[in-house]
Amino acid sequence: MKIFKLLLLFLVFQVSAQQGGMWIPSLLEGMNEKEMKSLGSQLSAKDIYDVNNSSLKDAIVHFNGGCTSEIISDSGLLLTNHHCGYGAIQSHSSVEHDYLQDGFWAKTMNDELPNKGMVATLIVRIEDVTKDILKNIPSGASLQEQQDIISQHIEAVTNAAKKESWQDARVKSMYDGNQYMLFITETFKDIRLVGAPPASIGKFGSDTDNWIWPRHTGDFSLFRIYANKQNQPAEFSEDNVPYDPKHFLPVSLDGISENDFTLVFGFPGRTSEYLPSVAIDQIVNKLNPPKIKIRDEALKIVDEYMRNDTEIKIQYASKYARIANYWKKWIGESQGLKKSNAVKKKQTLEASFIEKNKDNGAYNTLIPEFERLYGEIEEVAVARDFWVETVYRNVELLNATVRLYRFEKAVLKNPDDFDKQRTRLLNAYKGFYKNYNADVDRDVFERLMNMYKEESPESYLTQSIKNADIEKLTADVYENSLLTSYDKMSEMLSGDKDGVLKKINEDVGYQTGKELIDNFYQNIDPKYQALNMEIKANQKVYMKALMESFPEERFFPDANGTLRVTYGKVNGYQPKDAVYYEPVSYLKGVIEKYQPGDYEFDLPEKLIELYNNKDYGDYGVDGKMPVNFIGTNHTTGGNSGSPVIDANGNLIGLNFDRVWEGTMSDYNYDPEICRNIMVDARYILFIIDKFADSKRLVDEMKLVHPKTK
Repeated sequence: MKIFKLLLLFLVFQVSAQQGGMWIPSLLEGMNEKEMKSLGSQLSAKDIYDVNNSSLKDAIVHFNGGCTSEIISDSGLLLTNHHCGYGAIQSHSSVEHDYLQDGFWAKTMNDELPNKGMVATLIVRIEDVTKDILKNIPSGASLQEQQDIISQHIEAVTNAAKKESWQDARVKSMYDGNQYMLFITETFKDIRLVGAPPASIGKFGSDTDNWIWPRHTGDFSLFRIYANKQNQPAEFSEDNVPYDPKHFLPVSLDGISENDFTLVFGFPGRTSEYLPSVAIDQIVNKLNPPKIKIRDEALKIVDEYMRNDTEIKIQYASKYARIANYWKKWIGESQGLKKSNAVKKKQTLEASFIEKNKDNGAYNTLIPEFERLYGEIEEVAVARDFWVETVYRNVELLNATVRLYRFEKAVLKNPDDFDKQRTRLLNAYKGFYKNYNADVDRDVFERLMNMYKEESPESYLTQSIKNADIEKLTADVYENSLLTSYDKMSEMLSGDKDGVLKKINEDVGYQTGKELIDNFYQNIDPKYQALNMEIKANQKVYMKALMESFPEERFFPDANGTLRVTYGKVNGYQPKDAVYYEPVSYLKGVIEKYQPGDYEFDLPEKLIELYNNKDYGDYGVDGKMPVNFIGTNHTTGGNSGSPVIDANGNLIGLNFDRVWEGTMSDYNYDPEICRNIMVDARYILFIIDKFADSKRLVDEMKLVHPKTK
C-alpha cells in the first residue's frame, strides 16, 4: 500500500525524482546537486551559481525582457534565438535591404547595428528576503490590506538593498506568495546586432513546424553587449567598447548523444503547476477555445495578405509569428492536458489532500472554495479574454485607441504634462504605423468584432455593441477615422490641449475603442480582479498546505520570469502507439522538407550546395550535419534563447521550442512526453562559418572537445 501511495503521488505531481522543475540557482546545494550528478553532471552547485567567484550564471542574460541569451566570448558576444532577435532584424530591414530574407552578418565590429531600446540584464546576486516581506501582517487584515503591507515591505527592502549605483534591485514572489527573493541586476543598454541567418534558415518551417518534432530550424541570432570604458552599463555611444564578462560559455564541438546530461539556464516566463483541477478544466473547456478561434480567424486574414504582398509580408512577419505562437501552443496545450488526464490526476491529489486535512479547519475548505470561486469567475474571465484578444491583441486600430485612451487620461489628470505626453505618444506611434496596413486591419476588425458581438458573454456587452451593424461600423471607422495612418494621427494630435482632446473624442475610431475600453475598466476588469484576488489568496494557502501535507515531495516555485535552472537528458519519446521520435534531426531532413518558393520551406541555394557537397567543415559527424535535438528539460516561454549546457559547463545547444504534445507542461509537466527542442551548437557554427563566411565570429569563441579529454 505504501508503494502504491508513493507511485500515486509521482503520477499526480508528474515530476520525477531526477527530471522536471525550474529551480532557483542560488538554492541548488543538496538534493538538486545530487540529482544532477546522478544524471551525469560534473558541475557543482557553485560552478552554476556563485556570488564571490565567476560561475555559469554570469554568462546568462535576460534578453530584452522576454527571452534568454548567453555570452559566448570574452568580448560580450551574445547568442539568442532568431525569433528573439526578429523584431530587431525586421527593424533594420527594408525592401532594398531585407535582412529577414537575406540574413545579416557584420564583417567587423564597426558594422554591428545598434538597437534603440534593447536591453540585456545580468543577475549579480539572489537573496531570500521572505522574513522581511511577510513580517508584521495583522491576522485580521483584509486581502487588499495584506497586499498593501506586502507592497510597502517590498519597496522598503528594494530601497535598502546593497548595490552599486548602476545596479537595480527587485523583489519577486515565489510559491504563490509564500517566499520572496531579492534580485540585484545590471542592465546594459547598448546592444548591437552582429549576425542573423536568413529566415529560410532561422525560421525554417515557420508556423507549420512550430511546436512540432522533428524540427529543422537554425533558430539563432547574434548580438553584442557594449559597455562604457569602466565596463559598466551605458546608453549607446560610439565610445562604448565590447563588454568584458565575468564568465562566458565555451562551445563544445563534440555534440550530443542520447542520455547525455543537459542543463538549461534561463528566464522562464510563467507556469502554474499547482492549480486545482477545476482551474485546469476551465482552461481546457472554457478559456482556450475562444482564444484559439479568435487568433485563428485573424491569422487566416493576415496570412492571405502576406502571401500576396512582399511589403505586407515584411510589415507583418513579426506580428504574425507572435500571434501564431500562442495560438498553436494553446491548441497543443489543451490536447496535452486531455491526453495526460491532468484534471483526473489533480482530482486524485485533491481527494488525498482532503483526506489528510479533514480535521484541519485551516485547510479543509480550500478545495470547495476553489470550486465556488472558479464558478463565479468563469463568465467574466471569458469576457475578459474576448476583450484582450480583440481590442488589445489583434485589432491594431483598437490597440491604437488604448494608447490614445491612456494619453487622454494622463492629460486630464495632469494638464501641464500635455506636450510631454503628446511627444511620447507620437514617438510610440512612429514604430506602430511603420508596420501597419489599414486594409489588413479593416478585414480583421470586421471579422473579430462580429465574433465579439455574437460570442462574448452578452451580460458584459454594451447595448450599442449588441445592436451594432458591424459591417456598417467597419466602413465608418476605416473610411472616416484618423487612426488609420501616422500622418492623420499626427494631424489629430496637433494644436493646443483642448483642441486635441476635442478632435480625439470626435473621431469615430476612438469613439468605438473608448466605449469598449470604458466597459472593460468599469464592468469587466474590476469584477475579474476582485475574484482573482480571492483565488490568489486561496492559492497561497493551498500552496503552503500542499507542501505541509506532502513533505516527502519536492516542490519548485512556478516560473515568474526569474533566473532558473532545469536539468534533464537528451531523450527521444513515444507520442503515440507504434511511433517513436529519435532525439536528433539532421540537414537531410531540411532538404527533404524543401519547397522552392514557399515562404516557410524555401532554402538558400548555398545551403543546398553545402549539403550536396557534404561540406560541413569541422561540424558534421559521420557524414551528416546535426540540426536540432530534444531533451527532458522543463521549459516554457522565456526560455527561448536559453543555453543548453553539458555536464562540464560547455554550450552544446540553444533552446527554442517545445514539442506540441508537451506544451501542457506549464500546468502539468510529464517527463514521458514533455520535451524541449534545441538547436545543435554545431549547426550554429556551421551556418556562421561555412554558410555565412563569418569565421571571424567562430574564431572569437572558445571551442572545446570535452569528450576527448
